[in-house]
Amino acid sequence: MQALITRKVGMTSTINDDGVAQAVTLLSTSSCTITQVKTEETDGYNAIQVGCEEKPNQSKPLAGHYKKAKVSPKVAYEFRISELSDDMKVGETISADSFNVGDIVDATGTSKGKGFAGVIKRHNFKSQRKSHGAKGHTRAPGSIGSMYPQKIFKGKRMSGQMGNVRVTVKNLKVALVDSDLGVIGITGAIPGPRRSVVILKGKK
Repeated sequence: MQALITRKVGMTSTINDDGVAQAVTLLSTSSCTITQVKTEETDGYNAIQVGCEEKPNQSKPLAGHYKKAKVSPKVAYEFRISELSDDMKVGETISADSFNVGDIVDATGTSKGKGFAGVIKRHNFKSQRKSHGAKGHTRAPGSIGSMYPQKIFKGKRMSGQMGNVRVTVKNLKVALVDSDLGVIGITGAIPGPRRSVVILKGKK
């Protein structure tokens, strides 16, 4: 199971063997520590809890949880897995070395929040005519079904909050791995601003 919590640093570009430039997102990795191992016998499912980045201000229950695992308080994430391997033990660290150049991964992040947006910006609607009595309503959404069915169906494309949602980009390729600097380069763009948390999961 390849899983790592990283932070987005920025973007750069690399040159392929055939001379084509490709965009690469750089992710800063900090050594993650396995803080808990869950099994079907004890918890009903197989999973590992991974902690990264120091978090001193913890509640007493969480502080006791980490004390039992003999690790310092951290920000924890849980990953469900199908089978537990022998190297998945409490206290073991997961670093950038768990990925190799050419691996296929899924990247999960939170997209940039863009505030309240109308239907033209949010859903790429077409604006109305700017003549014949349409002054001041050119960016309005238009009819939303007030006659029939006399209600608004859930999921209707309307104005609202844009961005700030959890997004997963699948089947990205690892372009570079620098163990000394703790940096992983992923081809393509990954959602989220700089310094945002990105979760990498390796494909089987």
